[in-house]
Amino acid sequence: MSFQLHRFSVAPMMDWSDTHCRAFHRTLSRRARLYTEMVTANAVIFGDRDRLIGFSDIEHPVAVQLGGSDPEALAKAAAICAERGYDEINLNVGCPSDRVQGGNFGACLMRAPALVADCVAAMKAEVAIPVTVKCRIGVDEQDPEAALDALADAVLAKGADALIVHARKAWLEGLSPKENRDIPPLDYDRVYRLKARLPHVPVAINGGIADIATVKAQLDHVDGVMLGRAAYHQPELLLEVDPALFGEPAPHADAFAAVEAFEPYVARHVEAGGRLHDVTRHMLGLFTGQPGARAFRRRLAIEGVKAGAGIGVLRDAVGEVRRALERRLAAA
Repeated sequence: MSFQLHRFSVAPMMDWSDTHCRAFHRTLSRRARLYTEMVTANAVIFGDRDRLIGFSDIEHPVAVQLGGSDPEALAKAAAICAERGYDEINLNVGCPSDRVQGGNFGACLMRAPALVADCVAAMKAEVAIPVTVKCRIGVDEQDPEAALDALADAVLAKGADALIVHARKAWLEGLSPKENRDIPPLDYDRVYRLKARLPHVPVAINGGIADIATVKAQLDHVDGVMLGRAAYHQPELLLEVDPALFGEPAPHADAFAAVEAFEPYVARHVEAGGRLHDVTRHMLGLFTGQPGARAFRRRLAIEGVKAGAGIGVLRDAVGEVRRALERRLAAA
């Protein structure tokens, strides 16, 4: 597998990176690889698949992130996801939440590299698409030098196609999942050393990266960069991805044009009985720092959640920004 496909990606984010979020992000970048929220293997096997792993064709390239530690269940879930048309299966070895630990998956699997390797082998035996692993550099008192190498070597030996490394430890005792995204110090150099030791292995880095200039700097050391909260809270930065990282034009000239192009998707969702807020909640970060941005967010937050809210609410919210910009220009 060529890791060029993963030169830039948007991270799997619980409660955020659902199909509507991904469709919106695809409006801003043709080349970014998009990831689902983590979904457990058993949920894929026994749950409502349309709700859990449904996606639209416009989202490609799109990867599904699975959680679990039972090789047989993961293999079944991976086969289901591959049949659905996903471009990649990603195994979560990084989430630190109590619920995930209780199910013996996520970051606690950093302590069980042989089991993770068995999971990878089982999935590789069932699917033809790439199987990748997203991990931390270690957990709790582990030595990141030994822990990351042990996990990487084990899963690569069983056929993992790439590694995505969140460049900080997870503390499973004493820190909440939110705190685990900020408090343990970032150690980019540890990921660089992994890549230097494994020059032929695709390695991507994640954690604390907030702009495209930093992405480009990271690409001097690794093959790919994954952004999470920055891409979600400031989605306009995704308009920079295709020109800056792939030498291709952005899909749209600016956020106004992107929203206009996205309107048919939003309208179809509402016409099918969905709530406007299902989609527009992922758009609240648009226009950050511009005149009218607060009014844009307020309009969507207040009007967009009401029963019967339709595409007109989104248009009115965008109009708040347009009018604010016009007032600024008039006053200049």
